[in-house]
Amino acid sequence: MHVHRVAAFTMAGAGGNPAGVVLATALPSPEKMQAVAADVGYSETVFAAPKNDGSWIVRFFSPENEVPFCGHATIALGTVLGQTHGEGRYALSLANADIEVQSGKGQDGWCSVLRSPPTRSSAADPAILPEALALFGYSKTDLDPALPPRAANAGTEHLFISLTSRAALSRMDYDLDRGREFMTTNGIGTVAFMFREHDGLFHARNAFAIGGVLEDPATGSAAAAFAGVLRDVGIVQSGTIVIIQGADMGQPCRIEATFIGEPGSPVEVRGSTSPIL
Repeated sequence: MHVHRVAAFTMAGAGGNPAGVVLATALPSPEKMQAVAADVGYSETVFAAPKNDGSWIVRFFSPENEVPFCGHATIALGTVLGQTHGEGRYALSLANADIEVQSGKGQDGWCSVLRSPPTRSSAADPAILPEALALFGYSKTDLDPALPPRAANAGTEHLFISLTSRAALSRMDYDLDRGREFMTTNGIGTVAFMFREHDGLFHARNAFAIGGVLEDPATGSAAAAFAGVLRDVGIVQSGTIVIIQGADMGQPCRIEATFIGEPGSPVEVRGSTSPIL
């Protein structure tokens, strides 16, 4: 079984979030996919196999469990599909949704654009916020009052907590085991901390303890969900935002999210890719 190793959401060919990509004639057993993902060791490895209708059946695995959707692995998958089968648009059948990814090559190399599942968001559960803040070393004074905490989904559940400063974002730290317990108990895929530089530029750090990863350098599913949050609360109702993530890890990533004003409509998430040699 060949595993392609691709960095997604790179900046000028550097940084990015590594993903494993496996193309197969038929999907291996869940146990085999889990074992491969654990051996690869990236936050996610994606497995894809062709269907008779021309689409691809796709599953995502972290080192510890299957996840319903992973944005950066989808971006990586788009590049591998483009390199293997030609540039173009590919329909993907996930465990709980049907999406698509478009792959192409430009002046700066390969890039992909995924069209996310529909988005939804709501005010975060106030019962879990004190625990979340204590877990990550924050207090209510660190929160951005213009963008209160939100629960959001664009294929995966996320908790978004917006902070008042870039310095506060840099302080993010937590215990992995406690974070895993918190996310598992509350059904949260990632806890995403955000800082708004301006309405078109955001900085992010995403804790992914439920997948056995302290922090994800780039999270495409969270980017799509966060675009839905901005639309739902009326801060940015349509257009394109840029999210910079991974800088505090030394793996800077650039994510672009483009969306229209229709509530709940899918978000297009774009990222460049580079091979990992």
